[in-house]
Amino acid sequence: MIIAIDGPAGAGKGTLAARLAAHYGYHYLDTGLLYRAVGHQMAARGLDLDDPAIAGHVARALDPSHLAEGELRGREAGERASRVAVHPPVRSALVDFQRAFAVRQPGAVLDGRDIGTAICPDADVKLYVTASPEVRARRRTDELNAKGRDVDYERILAEIRERDERDAGRASAPLRMAEDAVLLDTSALDIEGVFRAAIAIIDAKQAEAARIRA
Repeated sequence: MIIAIDGPAGAGKGTLAARLAAHYGYHYLDTGLLYRAVGHQMAARGLDLDDPAIAGHVARALDPSHLAEGELRGREAGERASRVAVHPPVRSALVDFQRAFAVRQPGAVLDGRDIGTAICPDADVKLYVTASPEVRARRRTDELNAKGRDVDYERILAEIRERDERDAGRASAPLRMAEDAVLLDTSALDIEGVFRAAIAIIDAKQAEAARIRA
């Protein structure tokens, strides 16, 4: 089974995807780490981030174990990711990587922004996880403050709105909800509520598939 989870930044799709994978015993892929991992691998080896051929070669050799690197979450990794993401060979390689990961047995959960629309349009279950920009900004602000960082809510809110606009307007695989996806708005839900709602949707899909096979 392939479970595709899309949605804007800060909606909670990564936390949900990881919990669903653990619940069902499926493989989990945070696709947002892929470009970061390519950039990190290149930097660690002293390779030219702006060379499309070299970047494509590194992307083709990417292994799921490379996504566990602790340095992938930082700002520097994000800047490297933006540099390698412009290379067509990298994008092609990582699309192949995601599709190969999706068919791993007994199942896979992938979260990102174009999983249900571009990467796995035939996914068994598609969830579009979202929340209002204000709620996402408050969550992000609280998260960073809890880590000891003094951040301004209004600045975080502006950044989230800018990112939403950029993701929705990009030429390649823009952020949008697949026509056959189920909308899951987390604005008024905690993680347990979101998890229970997702389980209900997935279990219903599995039961329906079992009836069809019978």
